Amino acid sequence: MSKAEKKPATPPRKARRGKAVSHRLTRLRTPGGGSQGSASRSAETAGRNRNVALDCGWGRLLFTPTFDRYEDLLAALREEAPDTRDIAFHVGDPHVLLAQAPQEIFLDPSHTFRLDLSTYRAGGRRPKGVTIRRFSSESDAAGINAVYANCGMVQVREDFFAGERDNRPVTYFVAQDDMTGEIVGTITGIDHHRLFDDPERGASLWCLAVHPQARQPGIGEGLVRILAEHFHARGLAYLDLSVLHDNDKAIGLYEKLGFRRVPLFAVKRKNAINEKFFAQPVEGYEALNPYARLIVNEALRCGIHVEVTDAEGGFFRLSHGGRSIHCRESLSDLTSSVAMSICDDKAVTRRFAEAADLSVPAQLSADAPDAEKQAFLEKHLKLVVKPARGEQGRGISVGISSMEALQAAIRQARQVCDRVLLEACFEGEDLRLVVIDYKLVAAAVRRPPRVIGDGRTSIRKLIDQQSRRRAAATGGESRIPVDAETKRCLAEQDLDLESVLEEGREITVRKAANLHTGGTIHDVTANVHPRLVEAACRIAKAIKIPVVGIDFMVHDPAEPDYVFIEANERPGLANHEPQPTAECFIQLLFPGSRARERRNG
Repeated sequence: MSKAEKKPATPPRKARRGKAVSHRLTRLRTPGGGSQGSASRSAETAGRNRNVALDCGWGRLLFTPTFDRYEDLLAALREEAPDTRDIAFHVGDPHVLLAQAPQEIFLDPSHTFRLDLSTYRAGGRRPKGVTIRRFSSESDAAGINAVYANCGMVQVREDFFAGERDNRPVTYFVAQDDMTGEIVGTITGIDHHRLFDDPERGASLWCLAVHPQARQPGIGEGLVRILAEHFHARGLAYLDLSVLHDNDKAIGLYEKLGFRRVPLFAVKRKNAINEKFFAQPVEGYEALNPYARLIVNEALRCGIHVEVTDAEGGFFRLSHGGRSIHCRESLSDLTSSVAMSICDDKAVTRRFAEAADLSVPAQLSADAPDAEKQAFLEKHLKLVVKPARGEQGRGISVGISSMEALQAAIRQARQVCDRVLLEACFEGEDLRLVVIDYKLVAAAVRRPPRVIGDGRTSIRKLIDQQSRRRAAATGGESRIPVDAETKRCLAEQDLDLESVLEEGREITVRKAANLHTGGTIHDVTANVHPRLVEAACRIAKAIKIPVVGIDFMVHDPAEPDYVFIEANERPGLANHEPQPTAECFIQLLFPGSRARERRNG
């Protein structure tokens, strides 16, 4: 072999390792191997799938490294379907892309985090009472959408999952409650190597969602771990995800699991779904509670002007086409002061309901002589004690069965209102029917707060943990009070706050099912009996109130039997997903305003 034909000497091992590290760092800085449109990039990616836009049912993921030119990426973004959200992911030079269409696209205010799967070690406790498994059926698809809806995320179109079971690059896991069989969490993973022959053998995590009313802790962590282990077993190199910059709770979880930030970005179109991320915020918006925000968001999506007049009280003014309406959450100028005063006094409301031929419980004033109260208790065995005026479940005691407990409950109710009412206790479930424009919009069963034992933790701590989860899920609106009613409920079960429940045992810690005192809400609109719907609409017309929450006690929402409890002139429209409560409210206020676009997560 001539000198010219000799092979070059093999570089030292240390030099090779240094070049490899340098190459990885370069790839991290410029995903795809270089700037958009470079000749070297085109040569490197030749033969791979190009211009990859993966349909996810809620929108498309556009993988930027598969696009040779930003012009092509922009063209793909412009093909975004109505009511969906497309995401251009792994953008290395967002300033260059944004400069080409600043009126159409924006830089998503999210961080990209990466988990190095080569160093990831499986571990951590799996959540108890929950099974995490692969997506497998139509009922799983409905469960995933239910979780998305309750988390305020864009739902997947109905026909999507049927064609996704054989999509090898995409993996869906679900978390299923062992007791109820309900889907309480979900996560989506995408194998980039299978999708577009990614030379980096990467993967990404999308749509991690846990139902806000899930009882078991650790579901989110369990889902992330199972996905990481799944891709690790496939021999993939890393797992990426995108998370809003201010989602401190999620970021804390990801960092705990070993994810680290990388300088990659996401770009989205300026559409109604994304408006809150790129438009000038409404002054005072951040101070509004979730019930007011839900309506304000819907108004903004419909092009209605919003002025927050008193954020702390939930007051705002909506204006459109010469029409202006002042609101306090779902209470508006359309509700008369007379209708409001009828709902404000539970005794008056009951008389209107009785006159409208609704079934009402027997009632007695707490000012009645003790002998009368004793006889009332002996006749009905169990009573509900509540202030004549009040809201959010304050001062209500349920299931009172002794004179001693009755007197204590009356004293507690009088801290809310001097006038206190006693009612016969109807055993069953608490049903809320939201009536807007004298038509049913949503029906939901409200259940009292419950905790599940683990064999180690006191009931006091379990309540505290559950209360924190409920507060996080409702923007601070729902917490479980530790008060006389809670202690009484535990005592009836021969328990106290320091008791330790055996693993898997679930108990009720308060009997009142109000959302503000830790209760949970479960949609039953599709199953509610027509007689209940008719009765709710009838009392709304009797009061002449256009927006109202009617509360019944029922054995089963699918059966006709009920008793009327009360009417709420300012019903919370949040937590009724997937029912379009806010859309119907805005349509009532501004008939003809454009239909709501679906929300994102």
